[in-house]
Amino acid sequence: MNPMHDAVEIPTGDRPDAAVIWLHGLGADAHDFEPIVPELRLAPRLSVRFVFPNAPVRPVTINGGLPMRAWYDIAELGGARQDEAGIRASARIVAQLIERENARGIASRRIVLAGFSQGGAIALQAGLRYGEALAGLPRGDRRHRRLARVGALKKP
Repeated sequence: MNPMHDAVEIPTGDRPDAAVIWLHGLGADAHDFEPIVPELRLAPRLSVRFVFPNAPVRPVTINGGLPMRAWYDIAELGGARQDEAGIRASARIVAQLIERENARGIASRRIVLAGFSQGGAIALQAGLRYGEALAGLPRGDRRHRRLARVGALKKP
């Protein structure tokens, strides 16, 4: 997937100086969270570019191998086997999207990663491993919040 051509973008002003990259969940698409932008009622002085990328279409094992938009395959419930290659590939897509925003003049510290379900997992995975500080990441589960409080997830 080329993330540069497979995303919905919604700027809230003429010259965005911040970005939110928002990843959808399993089986959804880039339009899934598009309606939330006006609901946020951002102050008119804020100029933010919302980027809603599409996940690649791939067979999803737990759904009988049916091809659908998914950030990674789910082989079984419980997460015993994980699609490491798919997770890493999707994290690279997010990194490319961040780099594209950098090239458009938005510093990494002004970029928020967000996501729902699978998209949230990939946003967290990509953001925690990205080489620069970002403006924000999904909260994750209780374990991640606990680690964050003790400083285990802070950038060096």
